[in-house]
Amino acid sequence: MRILPMAETPSVQRWLTLIGIGEDGPAGLGDEAKRLIATAPMVFGGARHLDLMSPLITGETQAWLSPFEKSVETVFARQGKPTVVLASGDPFFYGVGVTLSRRIPVAEMTVIPAPSSFSLAASRLGWPLQETTVLSVHGRPIDLIRPHLHAGRKILALTSDGKGPADLAALLQGSGFGPSKLAVLEALGGPHERISRQIAADFTLSCVNDLNICAVEVKAEAGARILPLSAGLPDELFEHDGQITKREIRAMTLSALAPRHGELLWDIGAGAGSIGIEWMLADPSLRAIAIEASSERAARIRRNAAIFGVPGLVIVEGEAPAVLPGLAAPDAIFIGGGGSDAGVLDAAIGQLRSGGRLVANAVTTEMEALLLAEQARRGGSLIRIDIARAAPVGRMTGWRPAMPVTQWSWVKP
Repeated sequence: MRILPMAETPSVQRWLTLIGIGEDGPAGLGDEAKRLIATAPMVFGGARHLDLMSPLITGETQAWLSPFEKSVETVFARQGKPTVVLASGDPFFYGVGVTLSRRIPVAEMTVIPAPSSFSLAASRLGWPLQETTVLSVHGRPIDLIRPHLHAGRKILALTSDGKGPADLAALLQGSGFGPSKLAVLEALGGPHERISRQIAADFTLSCVNDLNICAVEVKAEAGARILPLSAGLPDELFEHDGQITKREIRAMTLSALAPRHGELLWDIGAGAGSIGIEWMLADPSLRAIAIEASSERAARIRRNAAIFGVPGLVIVEGEAPAVLPGLAAPDAIFIGGGGSDAGVLDAAIGQLRSGGRLVANAVTTEMEALLLAEQARRGGSLIRIDIARAAPVGRMTGWRPAMPVTQWSWVKP
Protein backbone atom coordinates (compact mmCIF):
# COMPACT_ATOMS: atom_id res chain seq x y z
CA MET A 1 0.00 0.00 0.00
CA ARG A 2 1.39 3.38 -0.98
CA ILE A 3 1.28 5.97 1.76
CA LEU A 4 0.83 9.50 0.50
CA PRO A 5 2.60 12.29 2.38
CA MET A 6 0.38 14.67 4.27
CA ALA A 7 -0.10 18.00 2.55
CA GLU A 8 1.85 20.70 4.23
CA THR A 9 -0.24 23.48 5.70
CA PRO A 10 1.10 26.94 6.26
CA SER A 11 1.93 27.68 9.89
CA VAL A 12 -0.63 29.76 11.71
CA GLN A 13 0.48 32.54 14.00
CA ARG A 14 -1.01 32.22 17.48
CA TRP A 15 -1.24 35.93 18.17
CA LEU A 16 -4.10 35.85 20.70
CA THR A 17 -3.62 34.41 24.20
CA LEU A 18 -6.60 33.80 26.48
CA ILE A 19 -5.65 33.43 30.12
CA GLY A 20 -8.10 32.36 32.78
CA ILE A 21 -7.58 33.92 36.18
CA GLY A 22 -9.08 33.55 39.63
CA GLU A 23 -9.81 35.85 42.53
CA ASP A 24 -6.36 35.07 43.95
CA GLY A 25 -4.73 37.12 41.18
CA PRO A 26 -1.14 36.35 40.10
CA ALA A 27 -0.69 33.82 42.91
CA GLY A 28 -2.95 31.36 41.11
CA LEU A 29 -1.08 31.52 37.79
CA GLY A 30 1.70 29.35 36.44
CA ASP A 31 5.01 30.74 35.26
CA GLU A 32 4.09 30.66 31.55
CA ALA A 33 0.84 32.59 32.12
CA LYS A 34 2.70 35.18 34.18
CA ARG A 35 5.35 35.56 31.48
CA LEU A 36 2.78 36.00 28.71
CA ILE A 37 0.95 38.71 30.66
CA ALA A 38 4.17 40.50 31.59
CA THR A 39 5.46 40.59 28.00
CA ALA A 40 2.16 41.39 26.25
CA PRO A 41 2.09 44.77 24.49
CA MET A 42 -1.72 44.86 24.90
CA VAL A 43 -3.91 43.26 27.57
CA PHE A 44 -7.72 43.20 27.41
CA GLY A 45 -10.08 42.29 30.24
CA GLY A 46 -12.70 43.47 32.63
CA ALA A 47 -11.74 46.30 34.98
CA ARG A 48 -11.55 43.77 37.83
CA HIS A 49 -9.30 41.45 35.80
CA LEU A 50 -6.92 44.26 34.90
CA ASP A 51 -6.76 45.40 38.50
CA LEU A 52 -5.98 41.88 39.75
CA MET A 53 -3.17 41.47 37.21
CA SER A 54 -1.77 45.02 37.49
CA PRO A 55 1.40 43.82 39.30
CA LEU A 56 2.31 41.82 36.16
CA ILE A 57 1.14 44.07 33.33
CA THR A 58 3.75 46.20 31.61
CA GLY A 59 1.99 46.92 28.30
CA GLU A 60 -1.13 48.87 27.43
CA THR A 61 -4.50 47.85 28.86
CA GLN A 62 -8.03 48.04 27.47
CA ALA A 63 -11.09 47.43 29.63
CA TRP A 64 -14.13 45.87 27.97
CA LEU A 65 -16.37 48.30 26.15
CA SER A 66 -20.16 48.46 26.11
CA PRO A 67 -21.72 46.93 24.15
CA PHE A 68 -19.30 44.04 24.22
CA GLU A 69 -19.35 43.68 20.42
CA LYS A 70 -17.17 46.81 20.26
CA SER A 71 -14.51 44.99 22.28
CA VAL A 72 -14.66 41.98 19.98
CA GLU A 73 -14.03 44.24 17.00
CA THR A 74 -11.14 45.94 18.81
CA VAL A 75 -9.49 42.59 19.59
CA PHE A 76 -10.07 41.39 16.02
CA ALA A 77 -8.46 44.54 14.65
CA ARG A 78 -5.18 43.48 16.32
CA GLN A 79 -5.02 40.27 14.27
CA GLY A 80 -1.38 39.21 13.92
CA LYS A 81 -0.17 41.36 16.84
CA PRO A 82 0.58 39.71 20.21
CA THR A 83 -2.47 40.25 22.43
CA VAL A 84 -3.59 38.88 25.81
CA VAL A 85 -7.19 38.61 26.93
CA LEU A 86 -7.91 37.97 30.61
CA ALA A 87 -10.99 35.94 31.53
CA SER A 88 -12.61 34.55 34.65
CA GLY A 89 -11.79 30.87 35.13
CA ASP A 90 -12.25 28.81 31.97
CA PRO A 91 -12.62 31.15 28.94
CA PHE A 92 -14.60 28.49 27.07
CA PHE A 93 -17.14 27.74 29.80
CA TYR A 94 -19.75 30.52 29.55
CA GLY A 95 -16.75 32.76 28.93
CA VAL A 96 -15.24 35.31 26.58
CA GLY A 97 -13.47 32.60 24.59
CA VAL A 98 -16.80 31.42 23.20
CA THR A 99 -17.61 34.90 21.91
CA LEU A 100 -14.17 35.60 20.46
CA SER A 101 -14.01 32.22 18.69
CA ARG A 102 -16.99 33.24 16.56
CA ARG A 103 -14.70 35.78 14.85
CA ILE A 104 -11.19 34.43 15.46
CA PRO A 105 -10.11 30.87 14.54
CA VAL A 106 -9.05 28.86 17.57
CA ALA A 107 -5.89 27.93 15.63
CA GLU A 108 -4.78 31.54 16.15
CA MET A 109 -5.23 31.29 19.94
CA THR A 110 -3.26 30.03 22.88
CA VAL A 111 -5.59 29.22 25.78
CA ILE A 112 -4.52 28.77 29.40
CA PRO A 113 -7.68 28.07 31.43
CA ALA A 114 -8.10 28.27 35.18
CA PRO A 115 -10.71 26.35 37.20
CA SER A 116 -14.19 27.66 36.43
CA SER A 117 -16.34 29.03 39.22
CA PHE A 118 -18.51 25.93 38.77
CA SER A 119 -15.50 23.67 39.43
CA LEU A 120 -14.56 25.71 42.49
CA ALA A 121 -18.14 25.57 43.81
CA ALA A 122 -18.36 21.81 43.29
CA SER A 123 -15.05 21.33 45.11
CA ARG A 124 -16.23 23.39 48.08
CA LEU A 125 -19.50 21.46 48.33
CA GLY A 126 -18.18 18.02 47.44
CA TRP A 127 -20.68 17.74 44.57
CA PRO A 128 -19.75 15.56 41.58
CA LEU A 129 -20.04 17.86 38.57
CA GLN A 130 -21.19 15.03 36.28
CA GLU A 131 -24.24 14.62 38.50
CA THR A 132 -24.93 18.35 38.90
CA THR A 133 -26.92 20.67 36.64
CA VAL A 134 -24.83 23.75 35.84
CA LEU A 135 -26.27 26.82 34.16
CA SER A 136 -25.57 30.51 33.84
CA VAL A 137 -28.24 33.12 34.47
CA HIS A 138 -25.60 35.84 34.30
CA GLY A 139 -27.18 38.49 32.09
CA ARG A 140 -29.93 36.01 31.25
CA PRO A 141 -33.48 35.50 32.60
CA ILE A 142 -33.56 33.68 35.92
CA ASP A 143 -36.59 31.76 34.58
CA LEU A 144 -34.11 29.49 32.77
CA ILE A 145 -33.82 27.50 35.98
CA ARG A 146 -37.48 26.43 35.97
CA PRO A 147 -37.21 23.29 33.78
CA HIS A 148 -34.49 21.95 36.11
CA LEU A 149 -36.56 22.16 39.30
CA HIS A 150 -37.08 18.50 40.17
CA ALA A 151 -36.94 17.11 43.69
CA GLY A 152 -33.50 15.74 44.55
CA ARG A 153 -31.67 17.61 41.76
CA LYS A 154 -28.52 19.59 42.54
CA ILE A 155 -28.10 22.84 40.60
CA LEU A 156 -25.22 25.32 40.35
CA ALA A 157 -26.41 28.65 38.94
CA LEU A 158 -24.11 31.57 38.16
CA THR A 159 -26.03 34.80 38.84
CA SER A 160 -25.64 38.32 37.47
CA ASP A 161 -25.06 40.27 40.66
CA GLY A 162 -25.63 40.51 44.40
CA LYS A 163 -29.41 40.55 43.97
CA GLY A 164 -29.40 37.25 42.10
CA PRO A 165 -29.54 34.91 45.13
CA ALA A 166 -32.55 36.71 46.63
CA ASP A 167 -34.32 36.66 43.25
CA LEU A 168 -33.64 32.94 42.95
CA ALA A 169 -34.91 32.28 46.46
CA ALA A 170 -38.13 34.17 45.64
CA LEU A 171 -38.60 32.14 42.44
CA LEU A 172 -38.11 28.89 44.34
CA GLN A 173 -40.59 29.86 47.02
CA GLY A 174 -43.16 31.11 44.52
CA SER A 175 -42.99 27.87 42.51
CA GLY A 176 -43.42 25.49 45.44
CA PHE A 177 -39.76 24.81 46.14
CA GLY A 178 -39.45 26.89 49.32
CA PRO A 179 -37.91 24.02 51.38
CA SER A 180 -34.93 23.83 49.00
CA LYS A 181 -31.48 24.30 50.51
CA LEU A 182 -29.71 27.29 49.01
CA ALA A 183 -25.99 27.89 49.40
CA VAL A 184 -24.50 31.18 48.18
CA LEU A 185 -20.81 30.94 47.30
CA GLU A 186 -19.16 34.36 46.94
CA ALA A 187 -15.82 35.45 45.45
CA LEU A 188 -14.55 31.87 45.24
CA GLY A 189 -10.80 31.42 45.34
CA GLY A 190 -10.05 34.89 46.68
CA PRO A 191 -9.47 36.51 50.07
CA HIS A 192 -13.13 37.49 50.38
CA GLU A 193 -14.54 34.02 49.74
CA ARG A 194 -17.69 33.30 51.75
CA ILE A 195 -20.22 30.45 51.77
CA SER A 196 -23.66 30.98 53.33
CA ARG A 197 -26.38 28.36 53.67
CA GLN A 198 -30.09 29.09 54.01
CA ILE A 199 -33.51 27.66 53.21
CA ALA A 200 -35.05 29.36 50.17
CA ALA A 201 -38.31 30.19 51.96
CA ASP A 202 -36.39 31.84 54.82
CA PHE A 203 -33.76 33.63 52.75
CA THR A 204 -32.43 36.73 54.53
CA LEU A 205 -28.87 37.06 53.23
CA SER A 206 -27.91 40.63 52.30
CA CYS A 207 -24.83 42.45 51.00
CA VAL A 208 -23.92 39.61 48.67
CA ASN A 209 -20.82 39.92 46.50
CA ASP A 210 -21.67 40.44 42.81
CA LEU A 211 -19.44 37.44 42.01
CA ASN A 212 -21.52 34.57 43.28
CA ILE A 213 -22.85 31.14 42.44
CA CYS A 214 -25.98 29.66 43.99
CA ALA A 215 -26.06 25.97 44.84
CA VAL A 216 -29.58 24.56 45.09
CA GLU A 217 -30.57 21.21 46.58
CA VAL A 218 -34.12 21.04 45.27
CA LYS A 219 -36.93 20.06 47.62
CA ALA A 220 -40.53 20.28 46.47
CA GLU A 221 -43.69 21.03 48.41
CA ALA A 222 -46.97 19.32 47.57
CA GLY A 223 -48.30 20.97 44.41
CA ALA A 224 -44.92 22.36 43.32
CA ARG A 225 -44.72 23.37 39.67
CA ILE A 226 -42.61 20.49 38.35
CA LEU A 227 -42.28 20.29 34.58
CA PRO A 228 -42.25 16.60 33.57
CA LEU A 229 -39.50 15.49 31.23
CA SER A 230 -41.94 13.88 28.80
CA ALA A 231 -43.80 15.50 25.90
CA GLY A 232 -47.46 16.33 26.38
CA LEU A 233 -47.47 18.43 29.56
CA PRO A 234 -50.79 18.82 31.42
CA ASP A 235 -53.03 21.47 29.87
CA GLU A 236 -53.59 23.10 33.25
CA LEU A 237 -49.92 24.10 33.47
CA PHE A 238 -50.54 26.52 30.58
CA GLU A 239 -52.44 29.78 30.72
CA HIS A 240 -54.90 29.54 27.82
CA ASP A 241 -58.32 30.57 26.57
CA GLY A 242 -59.20 27.17 25.14
CA GLN A 243 -57.07 27.76 22.04
CA ILE A 244 -54.44 25.14 22.87
CA THR A 245 -53.31 21.88 21.30
CA LYS A 246 -54.56 19.41 23.89
CA ARG A 247 -52.13 17.28 25.84
CA GLU A 248 -52.49 13.96 24.00
CA ILE A 249 -52.55 15.59 20.56
CA ARG A 250 -49.57 17.73 21.55
CA ALA A 251 -47.52 14.66 22.50
CA MET A 252 -48.24 13.03 19.15
CA THR A 253 -47.55 16.28 17.30
CA LEU A 254 -44.15 16.74 18.95
CA SER A 255 -43.31 13.14 18.13
CA ALA A 256 -44.12 13.82 14.47
CA LEU A 257 -42.12 17.07 14.50
CA ALA A 258 -39.13 15.01 15.74
CA PRO A 259 -36.93 17.82 17.16
CA ARG A 260 -33.20 17.51 16.54
CA HIS A 261 -30.26 19.38 18.04
CA GLY A 262 -30.05 23.06 17.13
CA GLU A 263 -33.19 23.20 15.00
CA LEU A 264 -35.70 26.03 14.55
CA LEU A 265 -39.47 25.53 14.64
CA TRP A 266 -42.20 27.78 13.30
CA ASP A 267 -45.46 27.42 15.25
CA ILE A 268 -48.04 29.09 13.01
CA GLY A 269 -51.25 30.03 14.81
CA ALA A 270 -49.57 29.42 18.15
CA GLY A 271 -52.57 29.96 20.46
CA ALA A 272 -51.12 29.41 23.94
CA GLY A 273 -47.66 28.64 22.59
CA SER A 274 -47.68 25.09 23.90
CA ILE A 275 -46.07 23.44 20.86
CA GLY A 276 -43.19 25.93 20.64
CA ILE A 277 -42.65 25.81 24.40
CA GLU A 278 -42.47 22.02 24.56
CA TRP A 279 -40.24 21.95 21.46
CA MET A 280 -37.74 24.19 23.29
CA LEU A 281 -37.98 22.19 26.50
CA ALA A 282 -36.80 19.09 24.63
CA ASP A 283 -33.22 20.46 24.42
CA PRO A 284 -31.52 23.78 25.26
CA SER A 285 -30.20 24.07 21.70
CA LEU A 286 -33.69 24.18 20.16
CA ARG A 287 -35.27 27.46 19.02
CA ALA A 288 -38.84 28.35 18.12
CA ILE A 289 -40.84 31.21 16.64
CA ALA A 290 -44.49 31.48 17.70
CA ILE A 291 -46.60 33.27 15.09
CA GLU A 292 -49.91 34.57 16.46
CA ALA A 293 -52.35 37.13 15.06
CA SER A 294 -54.06 37.97 18.37
CA SER A 295 -52.21 40.49 20.55
CA GLU A 296 -53.93 39.10 23.65
CA ARG A 297 -52.78 35.58 22.86
CA ALA A 298 -49.29 36.80 21.97
CA ALA A 299 -49.02 38.34 25.44
CA ARG A 300 -50.25 35.08 26.94
CA ILE A 301 -47.60 33.12 25.01
CA ARG A 302 -44.93 35.43 26.42
CA ARG A 303 -46.13 34.75 29.98
CA ASN A 304 -46.25 31.01 29.35
CA ALA A 305 -42.73 31.02 27.89
CA ALA A 306 -41.39 32.72 31.02
CA ILE A 307 -43.08 30.41 33.50
CA PHE A 308 -41.96 27.33 31.56
CA GLY A 309 -38.36 28.54 31.59
CA VAL A 310 -37.99 29.17 27.84
CA PRO A 311 -37.95 32.99 27.69
CA GLY A 312 -36.02 32.78 24.43
CA LEU A 313 -39.17 31.80 22.52
CA VAL A 314 -39.55 34.41 19.77
CA ILE A 315 -43.08 35.77 19.34
CA VAL A 316 -44.13 37.31 16.04
CA GLU A 317 -47.47 39.07 16.24
CA GLY A 318 -49.35 39.16 12.95
CA GLU A 319 -51.24 37.22 10.31
CA ALA A 320 -49.66 34.40 8.33
CA PRO A 321 -48.61 34.31 5.54
CA ALA A 322 -47.99 38.08 5.55
CA VAL A 323 -45.49 37.97 8.45
CA LEU A 324 -43.53 34.91 7.26
CA PRO A 325 -41.11 36.53 4.76
CA GLY A 326 -37.91 37.64 6.47
CA LEU A 327 -38.07 35.11 9.29
CA ALA A 328 -35.17 32.69 9.68
CA ALA A 329 -35.75 29.57 7.59
CA PRO A 330 -37.25 26.79 9.73
CA ASP A 331 -36.21 23.17 10.10
CA ALA A 332 -39.74 22.22 11.15
CA ILE A 333 -43.18 23.83 10.93
CA PHE A 334 -46.37 23.20 12.85
CA ILE A 335 -49.67 24.58 11.61
CA GLY A 336 -52.52 24.42 14.06
CA GLY A 337 -54.95 27.28 14.34
CA GLY A 338 -55.35 29.60 11.37
CA GLY A 339 -54.24 27.02 8.84
CA SER A 340 -57.39 26.60 6.75
CA ASP A 341 -56.10 29.08 4.17
CA ALA A 342 -54.19 27.25 1.43
CA GLY A 343 -51.98 30.34 1.12
CA VAL A 344 -50.61 29.79 4.63
CA LEU A 345 -49.66 26.20 3.85
CA ASP A 346 -48.08 27.08 0.50
CA ALA A 347 -46.09 29.95 2.00
CA ALA A 348 -44.89 27.78 4.89
CA ILE A 349 -43.78 25.01 2.56
CA GLY A 350 -41.95 27.54 0.42
CA GLN A 351 -39.90 28.70 3.43
CA LEU A 352 -39.20 25.23 4.87
CA ARG A 353 -35.65 23.96 4.47
CA SER A 354 -35.02 20.94 2.27
CA GLY A 355 -35.31 17.88 4.50
CA GLY A 356 -37.45 19.84 6.96
CA ARG A 357 -40.62 18.46 8.54
CA LEU A 358 -44.10 19.92 8.39
CA VAL A 359 -46.95 18.79 10.64
CA ALA A 360 -50.46 20.21 10.24
CA ASN A 361 -53.49 19.39 12.39
CA ALA A 362 -57.09 19.79 11.26
CA VAL A 363 -60.25 19.82 13.37
CA THR A 364 -62.54 21.42 10.76
CA THR A 365 -63.76 19.73 7.59
CA GLU A 366 -62.36 22.61 5.53
CA MET A 367 -58.86 22.16 6.92
CA GLU A 368 -59.16 18.39 6.66
CA ALA A 369 -60.08 18.66 2.97
CA LEU A 370 -57.00 20.84 2.42
CA LEU A 371 -54.74 18.30 4.13
CA LEU A 372 -56.25 15.41 2.17
CA ALA A 373 -55.52 17.27 -1.06
CA GLU A 374 -51.97 18.09 -0.02
CA GLN A 375 -51.26 14.50 0.96
CA ALA A 376 -52.59 13.28 -2.39
CA ARG A 377 -50.35 15.80 -4.19
CA ARG A 378 -47.17 15.69 -2.11
CA GLY A 379 -47.26 12.41 -0.20
CA GLY A 380 -46.40 12.13 3.48
CA SER A 381 -48.40 10.38 6.18
CA LEU A 382 -51.98 11.03 7.21
CA ILE A 383 -53.51 9.86 10.50
CA ARG A 384 -56.76 10.48 12.34
CA ILE A 385 -56.59 10.88 16.11
CA ASP A 386 -59.68 10.18 18.21
CA ILE A 387 -59.53 10.83 21.96
CA ALA A 388 -62.29 10.16 24.48
CA ARG A 389 -62.20 11.07 28.16
CA ALA A 390 -64.13 9.55 31.02
CA ALA A 391 -66.67 12.02 32.43
CA PRO A 392 -69.70 11.90 34.74
CA VAL A 393 -73.01 10.87 33.17
CA GLY A 394 -75.52 11.48 35.90
CA ARG A 395 -74.40 9.30 38.81
CA MET A 396 -72.30 7.12 36.52
CA THR A 397 -69.36 7.53 34.15
CA GLY A 398 -69.19 7.51 30.37
CA TRP A 399 -66.90 8.42 27.51
CA ARG A 400 -67.01 11.93 26.08
CA PRO A 401 -65.25 12.07 22.71
CA ALA A 402 -63.13 15.09 21.84
CA MET A 403 -63.19 16.50 18.34
CA PRO A 404 -61.20 14.17 16.08
CA VAL A 405 -57.94 15.54 14.66
CA THR A 406 -56.58 14.80 11.20
CA GLN A 407 -52.81 15.09 11.13
CA TRP A 408 -50.64 15.36 8.03
CA SER A 409 -46.87 14.88 8.37
CA TRP A 410 -44.54 15.54 5.47
CA VAL A 411 -40.80 15.85 4.82
CA LYS A 412 -39.76 18.36 2.17
CA PRO A 413 -37.58 16.79 -0.53
